Formats: sequence, structure tokens, C-alpha cells
Amino acid sequence: MKKTIFLLFLFVSMSKNICAMDFSLGGGGLLGYTFTRYTLEGGSVQSTQSMDRLDYAGYIFFDTTNIELSVILKGGNSTYRENMIRTAATMADSKGSGAETSLGFSLLGKLPFIINEGMSWFPLFGLEYQIALIQKRQPEGSPLEYNRSDGRLPEDRDKDNNPYPLYAWNSFWINIGAGLDYTITGALFVRSELLFGFRLPTIYELGALEVVKNPPMNARNPRLGGLTGSPHLKLALGYRLQ
Repeated sequence: MKKTIFLLFLFVSMSKNICAMDFSLGGGGLLGYTFTRYTLEGGSVQSTQSMDRLDYAGYIFFDTTNIELSVILKGGNSTYRENMIRTAATMADSKGSGAETSLGFSLLGKLPFIINEGMSWFPLFGLEYQIALIQKRQPEGSPLEYNRSDGRLPEDRDKDNNPYPLYAWNSFWINIGAGLDYTITGALFVRSELLFGFRLPTIYELGALEVVKNPPMNARNPRLGGLTGSPHLKLALGYRLQ
């Protein structure tokens, strides 16, 4: 009997909390910049990778008072440079431009603070997973753009000399930032968010550690260091359902 009363009390409490939540949905756009600076070192081998990319995206979101869930279709245009040196001799030095598209899923926690009746701000912290849909490159001086998952160049092949699958460029991000909601009229509002994302190494980047262990490099205990980061601004139109 006591257990039944407790469960009933818990259910009523949860129902009250759910009813007290604000639900909203909307959509908008994103503009950002992504940079990569990595160094791989092991024995007599040193490899550097740098990339700068302009990001643009469209997204939709659904949120409650403390959680925002977004689905993001993102594109980007980049420039890159990769260099590998072994025993003071340059083995590979490539640069050029690239283009990519990804489908992302973002989950952010937020804690709103009311500024006035029509405005509130909120810190944000959460995770994002991006699924690679397109990965293309065009080496400098070449008229042709190619898909990286075709494995045309050595840097796009794994330790067994097989092309990397497209999912090797899937990525996991940690995002932190803040947002602002401004009520236009009634249930309609504008949302802006400024975020900075930290990306974990991809399968492609970790695969390079295995590649340099093989001949002719034969690197022992290679290490990968560096950072991929991305500041980005999001602007959306939202509608409060409750």
C-alpha cells in the first residue's frame, strides 16, 4: 500500500513538472568557422595537418525548458595542407581545397535566466554527432575534384592500403556557449546562440597512427596531438507550443 501511494505521488509530481515545462520548435541557419591543427610524431617521422573551413547550415530544433535537440544539415568549403617528414626528408606535401556535407544531431542542456518579460538568456553545454555525407578534395593545380572515400591518394588509404569508408570522417563534438530568446509577439520568438565546439579525433585521424607504423616509416609509439575547434553562430525563428 505504501509503495502504491509513493508511486502515485511520484507520478503526480512528474506530471506537474512536465505540465510546467515550456515546449517549442523552430528552425534557422548557422554560420561558423572550423580549424584543425594536428601534429603526428613518432621516431623519425613527423606529420602536420592544418585545415580552415567556412561552415554554413540549416537546422530545426525542438526544446523544453532545459533541453534543446537539433537536427543540422551542414556544408563547408575548406583549404588544407598536409606534410610528412622522415629523417629530414619530405615524403609528402599536399595542399588544396575541399568541400564536405554532414548530417548532425545535437543535444544541449540549458538553464534559462529571465531578463524581462520578453527576453531571456541561457548558458549551453552539450554533445553533437556529425555523420559525413560528402568528403571531397581538389589538390592545388589539379582540375579534378575527387571523393576521399575513393582512396585515390595515399593519405586517404588505411594501414592495409584500403580506401577509408565515408564514416571514417564522422565526428563527435563537445559544445559550450550561450543563447538568447527574444519574444516577437505572443508565442513567436527569435533565438540566437553562440557556441564553441571541440572535436574529438576521427577514425581517419586515428588511422594515421597505424599507417606510420608500417614500412617505409616504421614509427614506434606514434603520438597525435593538436586541436579541432569551431566557433559558430546560430539564428532561428521559434514557436512556443505551451
